[in-house]
Amino acid sequence: MTESVPADQAAAGPGPADAAGWLTLPDVAERLDVSISKVHQMIRDRELLAVRRDGVRRVPGDLVANRTVLKHLPGVLNLLSDAGYDDEAALRWLYEPDDTLPGTPAAALGGDQAREVKRRAQALGF
Repeated sequence: MTESVPADQAAAGPGPADAAGWLTLPDVAERLDVSISKVHQMIRDRELLAVRRDGVRRVPGDLVANRTVLKHLPGVLNLLSDAGYDDEAALRWLYEPDDTLPGTPAAALGGDQAREVKRRAQALGF
């Protein structure tokens, strides 16, 4: 099982390196062209990952590309949840540098290695 992290962890925690890399929920709604209620539903349904930074729920901006959520992100989030990862632990896993991938699992989700990231997330449950 993973360790719990304070809900209001500083912005320097895992995820985009700078504040510009984080989107607020209204920003996500605008980028996806959906209502804020839909964004909240996507978070509840584990289609999107949001964590508190500086008291505000935020989403790593690179997980929302081209007006959509990265294709394999919901599957990976569900696999991580099934493996016992909470949102903070899932964020750490997605942004942990991995020499066998192009950077991090989050970066690999946007490219040819997305299925490999999904396979690795699935293996965590065993």
